[in-house]
Amino acid sequence: MVEGEDIVVHCVEEPVEGRVNKELVKKLSRLFGGRVEVVSGFSSKQKKLLVRDVDKGEVERALRRE
Repeated sequence: MVEGEDIVVHCVEEPVEGRVNKELVKKLSRLFGGRVEVVSGFSSKQKKLLVRDVDKGEVERALRRE
């Protein structure tokens, strides 16, 4: 779900040993077709992610398809 400039994602993984971060990166990388990295919020519910090798328009189109 998109709220303004934010993407809101709900994860089902337990927040143990970085599982949520790994799953989030894996799923979003696949969705956007580019590399995704967590840049802050590693142990927080709110995270900042960096999407590489994909332009903003492609990300927006991928989010509309979901």
